[in-house]
Formats: sequence, C-alpha cells, structure tokens
Amino acid sequence: MKIVRWILGRIILLLNAIFTPKGVKRSPIAQTEIDSRTAKLSLYQFNACPFCVKVRRQMKRLSVNIECRDAQNDPQHKADLLAGGGRVKVPCLRIESKGETQWLYESSDIVAYLNKEFATK
Repeated sequence: MKIVRWILGRIILLLNAIFTPKGVKRSPIAQTEIDSRTAKLSLYQFNACPFCVKVRRQMKRLSVNIECRDAQNDPQHKADLLAGGGRVKVPCLRIESKGETQWLYESSDIVAYLNKEFATK
C-alpha cells in the first residue's frame, strides 16, 4: 500500500507541476499589502497530499504567499500541529489574528477562507 501511495503522490506532484495555475497580477503596493496580511498564516501540509495540493493551487491562483510547513517530514512542525490544532491532519491553516490562534482544517474550508480574504473583487 505504501508503494501505491508513493506512486500516486508522485503522479499528483507531476501533474501539478505541468498544470500549474497562473496567479493574480497585482500592483507592487497591493501585493505588499496582501503579503503583510498573510505573514501571520501558516499551512501545515504533506507535499504529495491531494488535498494539500488543492490548497496550494488556490494559493497560487490568488498569489498569496503563505508559509508551508511540512508536517510529514519535520518532527517540530508535526508536534506544533498536534499541540496547537489537536490532531495531525492536513491540510491545516494556522491563522493568527489579534493575539488569538485559529486552526482551520479541511481543504474546502481553507479554500473558502482564502477566497473570502484575498480574492480580487
């Protein structure tokens, strides 16, 4: 089963590389403002997870720079995800706002949050 998952993961990554979405073009000032808003966001993810790829593709479409943390291969990120979010499940978006931290699971919820906060109107 591990071999099948590894092969499927590599296929997902290959297709993602071939069909990378284009990002939104913003003025440098607008992009700087977006970057300052995303500075307090972190995405805990596994590289070949299809749901994580879905979120990263949306990040690319919206041209948002969110730190991606590898919770599969980095034991510190895995421990942080377990301690903060309560479980090791990816993707998980860590949102720091006004001194509070929110842990948002589920790829569809994360994509909806990103669209609400960063989509051009």
